[in-house]
Amino acid sequence: MPATYGFLSTYPPTQCGLATFNAALATHLVAESNSGAEARAGSGSGVVRLLAGDNTSGGVALDRSAPRVVHTWHTDRPGGWVAAATALNRFDVAIIQHEYGIYPGDAGAEILPVLRALRIPAIVVLHTVLTQPDQLQRTVLEEIAGTADAVVTMTDTARTRLVGLYDVDARKVTVIPHGAASHHAVTPESTGDERPHLLTWGLLGPGKGIEWAIRALAFLDDIEPRPIYTVAGRTHPKVLEQQGDQYRDSLKALAEERGVADCVRWSDVYLKPDDLSRLICSADAVVLPYDSTEQVTSGVLIEAVAAGIPVVATEFPHAVELLADGPGLLVPHQDPEAMAMAIRRVLAEPGLPGRLTGPAGGPTLRWPAVAARYQALAARLLADRRPRAAAGSVAASPLKTGPVSAGTISA
Repeated sequence: MPATYGFLSTYPPTQCGLATFNAALATHLVAESNSGAEARAGSGSGVVRLLAGDNTSGGVALDRSAPRVVHTWHTDRPGGWVAAATALNRFDVAIIQHEYGIYPGDAGAEILPVLRALRIPAIVVLHTVLTQPDQLQRTVLEEIAGTADAVVTMTDTARTRLVGLYDVDARKVTVIPHGAASHHAVTPESTGDERPHLLTWGLLGPGKGIEWAIRALAFLDDIEPRPIYTVAGRTHPKVLEQQGDQYRDSLKALAEERGVADCVRWSDVYLKPDDLSRLICSADAVVLPYDSTEQVTSGVLIEAVAAGIPVVATEFPHAVELLADGPGLLVPHQDPEAMAMAIRRVLAEPGLPGRLTGPAGGPTLRWPAVAARYQALAARLLADRRPRAAAGSVAASPLKTGPVSAGTISA
């Protein structure tokens, strides 16, 4: 009988990369024949959804009956971890997404009692591994890794960082890449003109580095016709709550100042997967001008590579790991002239896009292959537990002839 999976994460219609990742993993890891009703009955999969605030995301009311959701952990209410752990224990394996800012408690510490309460194998997927954590962040992450049965990082860089900088058992850590959709049967979206198309997408906020891409556009005034640069994505809900659209407005002002306002197309929407796929396939190059020097996982980068679109990216860790041997060009952070030179090369050099993309967008990055690796990891954890369970049963068998006190059973 196939294993059943309980997922703990944010989940659509929450609009964030973590929710999108978890939904894609659940879809491909579990047989599509499993309906939401079957999941609630304990067959197939079920999602314990993390939800903060007023049950909305980006102005979208969240549906309590979203597919696969078996329980909602309202993280702004105390004690929610108890019911979350109970719901996860209905399944064979728990797959828990970890990111900073989604769990209650200092440094997200309320994930720890959930892990301790689980009677099933737990796989924790780390989306961020900090190089300079504060002491509490370090302690919590080390306890997560110590309590979980397995830890997944999505890049070798993250694994090296985790086992080198934290007190973590390296034998528990497995690298499984971020998955990507298949874009090959997609009809590209039309931009409405024949200009070269540059693209950045994702939730918008400071740190995305869009200002450097806009400055780079100003150095491309010798290209005829001048490229069109699409910035697709809503402002991040937390940024919008705290700062409004100040960042987006500052970018528009910068585009006016640099004389490239007519070269930037703003798409203030959270795209559905099919719409995003068409947009990606319409691009001549994907530009990732991120400011971060910490980012060890980028779903945007993986999607671009899997789609076979050349990438021009700053030297954040995931880009360095994935693009160093192709399929893209790396540029220094906050260097618009270098970025413009790389974009010009991608657009002007005959055959370069094909040489950059090469085989890197192959099937190993796509969700079915990625889900198969999670399935294999889960199967190994379950197999490791069976001998221990059998040994425990044999050891306990003499006690079955008489009453057993609660004190004889360890938690």
